Amino acid sequence: MKAEPGKHGSDFRRRRKLADIQKALSKDPPDVSTLRRMAISEGGLLTDEIRCQVWPKLLNVNTDELPPPPGPELRVNNKDYEQVLLDVRRSLRRFPPGMPLKEREDLQEQLIDIILQVLARNTQLHYYQGYHDIVVTFLLVVGGPLATLLVDKLSTHHLRDFMDPSMDNTKHILNYLMPIIELVNPVLHDFMQRAEVGTIFALSWLITWFGHVLSDFRHVVRLYDFFLACHPLMPIYFAAVIVLHREEEVLECECEMASVHHLLSQIPQDLPYETLISKAGDLFVQFPPSELSREAAQQHQSERTAVSTFKDFELASTQQRPDMVLRRRFRDSVRPEHAAKSVLTKPRTNKLVKLAVMGLTVALGAAALAVVKSALEWAPKFELQIFP
Repeated sequence: MKAEPGKHGSDFRRRRKLADIQKALSKDPPDVSTLRRMAISEGGLLTDEIRCQVWPKLLNVNTDELPPPPGPELRVNNKDYEQVLLDVRRSLRRFPPGMPLKEREDLQEQLIDIILQVLARNTQLHYYQGYHDIVVTFLLVVGGPLATLLVDKLSTHHLRDFMDPSMDNTKHILNYLMPIIELVNPVLHDFMQRAEVGTIFALSWLITWFGHVLSDFRHVVRLYDFFLACHPLMPIYFAAVIVLHREEEVLECECEMASVHHLLSQIPQDLPYETLISKAGDLFVQFPPSELSREAAQQHQSERTAVSTFKDFELASTQQRPDMVLRRRFRDSVRPEHAAKSVLTKPRTNKLVKLAVMGLTVALGAAALAVVKSALEWAPKFELQIFP
């Protein structure tokens, strides 16, 4: 029986990609630029075996000396242990269905130790609820010792803003969301502004890299390939394309906060992930963080955003997790009074002109190039290591 033409082409592209990845890995030093493009392009890194080899290269982690297993003293009088234990016990759905109980319990113990090890090494970092959703992904893909190294680097760089003692930097990153939506779809943006929905619906997406809200592990690791290969702000661009993708659903909603928030916080599981990844990369090229920073700062200063409105945050905390630690931090820093609506003063960009100039780059070669070129704008010391 002859193979279907589409399947034959797909198998060829897969074999070609596997060969390109192995060629890039075999170079001395490894060709990280090519590995980054492979992680971004359609299908990502294809298998967990490849991820074990490529993820360390994307994070510039030396795997020659893996950390030894921690001793029992790690948990003694540890200020984070009880909260981490509670979160890990609730993480049952993050493990493969049908996994034997003993194996899952062993992995949960490793998960606790990885988190506590990273926090012990980096005392400037603060645990947040939802962090374990990211760590468990690395544990399941690469195993405990290597996961510790990768999460350590990730926590001090990509996730650094989420691990401050306050939510200020997390709120600032969330404030990139509405300017992106406004530049692409002013009608949708204005509807969401009138509904006063804010951006809290995307909080758990951002701080768990979507690990908490997606049920299919294949989709989670595909996104991790993408995010690890890109600028640290790429998750907020991906959040924006999800909202833009759901334009019709949103506009059919009643234009009030509770309805729109409820709709957006229930993320669909059947998203066209490859299409959305391509669009997120395209938006990054068209509207890089440097172009959006002023509007994000204006959002940050306004008191009329969802993250600085007590009622909105309370609503979010009853409808999605993670919420407990964030809610506690939020109450320490926010004023519940209402103020004037924020004003975004930048003129809207002509979307059609932008698309005509940039185009949708399915392979995301242009997006990868833009990531490299814009690296130093975000975190100079880190990006000099990650983007050689």
